[in-house]
Amino acid sequence: MRLNILEAKNRLSELVRAARDGTEVVIAKNGRPMVRLVPVASSVGLKGFGSLKATERVRGSIDKAFTPAVERKAARLFLGRL
Repeated sequence: MRLNILEAKNRLSELVRAARDGTEVVIAKNGRPMVRLVPVASSVGLKGFGSLKATERVRGSIDKAFTPAVERKAARLFLGRL
């Protein structure tokens, strides 16, 4: 679907729904394509910063996993010194 800017302005809600549903929507100025409306990829997974907070039990188990030997090995890997 190709529309000029004025028509797109008057039908914006309809065009957003069409783009969300998979229709290609191109907005033109003086007959020349200027922009294309595309849907934003939906975010799945994290629901916000709060979901990243670890419980004390989880934090403790992560800290225990990083022994000095593991930290040295990780540092060597990051520095490229296998």
